[in-house]
Amino acid sequence: MTTVQPGGGSMVRRILLGSQLRRLREGCAISREDAGYAIRASESKISRMELGRVSFKERDVADLLSLYGLSGGAERETLLALVREANKSGWWHSYNDVLPNWFQTYMGLEEAAALIRTYEVQFVPGLLQCDEYARAIFAQNRPALADDEIERRVALRARRQKLLTEGRGPKLWAVIDEAALRRPVGGPEVMRAQLEHLVDLAQLPSVVLQVMPFRFGAHAGESGAFSVLRFPEQDLPDVVYLEQLTSALYLDKRDDVDEYVQVMERLCVDSLTPQQTLDLLQGILKSQ
Repeated sequence: MTTVQPGGGSMVRRILLGSQLRRLREGCAISREDAGYAIRASESKISRMELGRVSFKERDVADLLSLYGLSGGAERETLLALVREANKSGWWHSYNDVLPNWFQTYMGLEEAAALIRTYEVQFVPGLLQCDEYARAIFAQNRPALADDEIERRVALRARRQKLLTEGRGPKLWAVIDEAALRRPVGGPEVMRAQLEHLVDLAQLPSVVLQVMPFRFGAHAGESGAFSVLRFPEQDLPDVVYLEQLTSALYLDKRDDVDEYVQVMERLCVDSLTPQQTLDLLQGILKSQ
C-alpha cells in the first residue's frame, strides 16, 4: 500500500487512488465494463477514474472495493480516506478566474513533484520569472487582458514560486536556451530585473540552472520546450508535460517518457555548467 507524502496534493492522491483501484480490478480479472456496471457508470468513466482524471465519489469507490473483494479491513479504510483527501481543492483554485482548466492538472503535479526538469526555448520558465517579466509577457501575448486580470496572473505565478523558496517544494533543474536570455521582453529594464532574478535563484539549493549557448549549434532539444516531473511516491510514473496554446499534453507511458528523459540528459550534458551559466548571466548584465 502506498503512503502519500505530506503536501502530496489532491491531484497525486487521485492518481494514486486510481492506480490502486486498477491494481485491485486487474487482480480480480474484472473488466472495466463490468466495474462500470457495478457503479452505474460507463467503461470510460472507470478508465478516467483509474487514471486519476476525475474526482471520486466515496460511494462509488466503496462499491468498487466491495466488488474487488475488499469489504473490510485497514486497506479499505485507507483507500476511502484517500478519497476524501483526493477531493480537497488546492490553493490555486482561488485563481480559477485566470487559470485554464487544462493547467490545473499541472498545478497539482507541480505541487507534488520531487523533481522538475524543464527545457525552455523562447522565454524564461514560469517558476523563474520575476514579476516585471511575467507582466510583460502577459501584456504582449494577451493584449485584450484588463490590467487587473494581468495582475492576478502575475500574482499566481509569484505564488507558484514559493515552492522554490520555502524549502518544501520540488527541486527545479532548468535548461534555458540562450535565445530566451537575449530576447528583449519588456525592454532593457525588465530584462535586467529578470537576469538579476535568475542570478539570485540560481544560487538556491533547490535550483539548478543551465544555459544552452548559441555557439553549440544544433542540439537535442529540437522538439521544443517540455518538462519532466518526478514524484516521491514509487507508484507514480514520471510525467512529461507539453504545453500548447489552448491545451496541454501529459505523457506517462514509459516509452514516451524515456525518449524525453534521454533528450533532457543530452541537453544537460551539452549545456553550460551551472557556474558557467552564472558567468554568462553576469556577463550579459555587465554588457547592458
